[in-house]
Amino acid sequence: MSHLLIVDLPGGNDSDILLAAIEGGHRFTFVTADPAHYREQPAIAALLERAEAVLAMPTDGAQWTSRLLGVHEADPFDAVLCLQDLRLVESAEAARAMGLAHVSPDVARLCRDKAAVRDRLAGAGLAQQTPFERVEPGADAGARLLAAVERVGLPAIVKPIDGFGSQHVFALRSKADLCVLQQLADLVAEGPGDYGLGIAACGALLVERLHEGPVIGCDVMRAHGQQVLLGVNDKVMAAPPSFAILGGCFTADTGQFADLDRWLGALLDAVGFDFGAAHVELVMTAEGPCLVEINPRLVGARIARLISAARRRSVHADLIALHGQGCLPEPAEEPGHAATRWLIAPEEGVLAGIDWPDCDDPAMLCILPHVSPGDHVRPALDNADRLGCVMTCGPDRARILALADRIVAEARVRLVSRAEASCTG
Repeated sequence: MSHLLIVDLPGGNDSDILLAAIEGGHRFTFVTADPAHYREQPAIAALLERAEAVLAMPTDGAQWTSRLLGVHEADPFDAVLCLQDLRLVESAEAARAMGLAHVSPDVARLCRDKAAVRDRLAGAGLAQQTPFERVEPGADAGARLLAAVERVGLPAIVKPIDGFGSQHVFALRSKADLCVLQQLADLVAEGPGDYGLGIAACGALLVERLHEGPVIGCDVMRAHGQQVLLGVNDKVMAAPPSFAILGGCFTADTGQFADLDRWLGALLDAVGFDFGAAHVELVMTAEGPCLVEINPRLVGARIARLISAARRRSVHADLIALHGQGCLPEPAEEPGHAATRWLIAPEEGVLAGIDWPDCDDPAMLCILPHVSPGDHVRPALDNADRLGCVMTCGPDRARILALADRIVAEARVRLVSRAEASCTG
């Protein structure tokens, strides 16, 4: 039994790592700058009752290491686990001070800066097939953003260098899109502001060419100079201008992705990532793969459940074993599949409820709601606008995809009527 230090949760609501810790018989201490956010969620609050402690930390990240070292000295941790982008650096610094295996603070800091990653890859001879510009916040940021777009050329994409979850991303595919940006440049240049959980965005933006093609996510684990590719998730994107991900299908690797595995290894070597789980997103262009981002942590957005289903073993348990004992998981023996499809609001309004169809198909894994009655919903512009997802799994890829599509198509989103809304407020 290990004592785990778990830092925040993916999306602020994905408790699978807590469940894996409890199911594995481990003790855990939970750390966050916003305990109230988690305690307001009944299911997570119940899990946190099982924690050794819930530690409230400063929102600015200051003094995390010194405070956590004091806890470590009294009741030593065996592993530090962070699956949330916003606290990767603090987690890495604490793990290093405790002498625990983890991604290094320098690599965590580098990977939180998409522009710096592109510079590092170019220096290693792995320049991507796209020019890019970095726009710092401050005076005249809007004008500097427009100048950067002009140098990069259309089609272009604008996003925060430390962003995640496809939020605050703008695609410029045409002159009409550019005209809109010209009107909103100062507002866009302000960046996303607050990411939640007490974290502010750094404010810098990345401008680069927009490449069309299939978007895929690749998940690996690394230790002791070895790499295990867990598999590949083919993503389904919403129609422009949205950047929401509507679903995907994860296929476990049994050697069929060998070329991609080597390419990923070269990228991770270039940025210095040598321990832990990594989630790498890329666009498969006609000229070859083009990097979207490198995340030095296990994939979020519930996709980790797809990995577990496709590989028929808990990826969270594997992550705990990796950080606690340095053990890499065994490669999958067969290419299992697991799919997800997200439900989207048909129009803007206040959610009254969602009616999901009954399904007793053994390929049905779960339905995960993302919103509650009373929440304001709208057609998805980014991942935060999605309502809930269906997950299916099995050996027949086409069949599980069709099942997931059918469940979402038959789901009914009920909105509060205008009359009801006016009566209540």
